[in-house]
Amino acid sequence: MIVALRSEISRFLRTETVGGALLLVAAAMALLWVNSPWGDAYFRLSDMRLALPAVHLDLSLAEWTKDGLLAIFFFVAGLELKRELVVGELADRKRAALPIIAALGGVVVPALIAWGIGRGIEGMDRGWAIPVATDIAFALAVLALTGSRIPTTARVFLLSLAVVDDLIAIVLIAVLFTTAVAFGWLVTAAACLAGWALAQRFRIGTPLVYVPLALTAWFALHEAGIHPTLAGVLCGLLTRVRPDPGEDTSPATRLEHLFQPVSAGVCVPLFALFASGVPLSTTVLGSLGTDRLALAIIIGLLVGKTLGIFGSGWLAVRFGLARRPDGLGLRDMFALSVLGAIGFTVSLLVAELALADDVAAAELAKAAVLMTSMTASLLGSALLLRRGRVHQARRDAHAAAGDEGRAAPGTEKGRAIELHTGR
Repeated sequence: MIVALRSEISRFLRTETVGGALLLVAAAMALLWVNSPWGDAYFRLSDMRLALPAVHLDLSLAEWTKDGLLAIFFFVAGLELKRELVVGELADRKRAALPIIAALGGVVVPALIAWGIGRGIEGMDRGWAIPVATDIAFALAVLALTGSRIPTTARVFLLSLAVVDDLIAIVLIAVLFTTAVAFGWLVTAAACLAGWALAQRFRIGTPLVYVPLALTAWFALHEAGIHPTLAGVLCGLLTRVRPDPGEDTSPATRLEHLFQPVSAGVCVPLFALFASGVPLSTTVLGSLGTDRLALAIIIGLLVGKTLGIFGSGWLAVRFGLARRPDGLGLRDMFALSVLGAIGFTVSLLVAELALADDVAAAELAKAAVLMTSMTASLLGSALLLRRGRVHQARRDAHAAAGDEGRAAPGTEKGRAIELHTGR
């Protein structure tokens, strides 16, 4: 009975709309909580320390969700991306090039816009990096909730784009905000990742090898001064996706099946709960439309990300450098580019790091990120719903055209098809 219930809950959580709904509900709860009379309790909970004395690791609850639990989400994303690159939609080189080029455009254009608008403002020497990142979890959640009727290749494009985007953002964080990289720990992380790849190469299946390697790689990257969620992505990308003869499923498929419910039902909602707590005072809200720092972030994120992703992708296709996924039109790409303006996680992190010496500016920057991400979610949702109706109408027309050949003219069914197709 218990096993059956657990299996049913896991199946329920594998439904993307359920995971997306949980994430958005958790984000809304955090926003309401932190701006309520009980907001202090939210910050006390977020700042609660959870230490591991054995390894001298002391992080707050919010840091554990951001650096620890989110690594599991990135691991699942890495597994999905690896599968698409090897046996899926992105196995074609030109199709794989499209999200990579689009991600690069989605980093460069918003950075240039933010730097141009905010040039000379204190903190903008590094604050130009605030609007460069797309939040994978939130963007995919919105897509799952509102884009179910557009081609499935849309998710592959957005996932690939967001993973590359976040990898670039993690590198930027390491370059801009890491005063010194502990190369010894970096070598340790590299050795663990190499061990993971070798274990896959020699078909080792026991978790007694993989769990210590993954945990050590995560810890080593954290101690090296690099965002530790990178360990999740890299472990996913190093996992084998082709089953051997006699194997029912590949290791990547088994691991994705195991971790996806944990990621969708626990890791991502908890992360959203502790990442979305941004105070929105009247002073802060009133400054969003006038302050240059806020405008640099808002325009850089909403306009820069949309134009950067869509423009670079369109140019890549136009000049033959890349190919659009099957069934994905330019208008679909534009809707997905708007979702790329959902900054959130990494953007909030960069805002904290870039404006650490000015609490008021940091709060304003985080409010700008939050409001822009909400706007991008609503605009993207509206565009996706519209595109979904277009795709559904096409499918209905194709189905009717197929039935037309099997329906005798003059019959009731034949007349209905003629009326539907305009014939």
